[in-house]
Amino acid sequence: QVQLVESGGGLVQAGGSLRLSCAASGRSIIVGTMGWYRQAPGRQRELVARVIDDGRINYADSVKGRFTIARDRAENMVNLQMNSLKAEDTAVYYCHVHTYYDDMNYWGKGTLVTVSS
Repeated sequence: QVQLVESGGGLVQAGGSLRLSCAASGRSIIVGTMGWYRQAPGRQRELVARVIDDGRINYADSVKGRFTIARDRAENMVNLQMNSLKAEDTAVYYCHVHTYYDDMNYWGKGTLVTVSS
């Protein structure tokens, strides 16, 4: 089992920045994908950014150039630096881990990001 704890959400004005952090516990080393998804009211959960185990990074087109994801393997953490935030970035952000060994998906409880225009 992997437990995920997110932190760093909050209220920010448009154009501002926030940094989300996710700490994974329960495994000494996470072999798999770590990333962030978000879900806005009335919308489906969508990928924001993820780091694949080989180091490749995927970003949603809507956040490219504004968000930066970074993974710390030693600490089993994944962080999301969000700059130039827009009102449409308002959502609950979820940390996600997919472990290759057992093909399992793990989710954090979510952290709310609200961007005021």
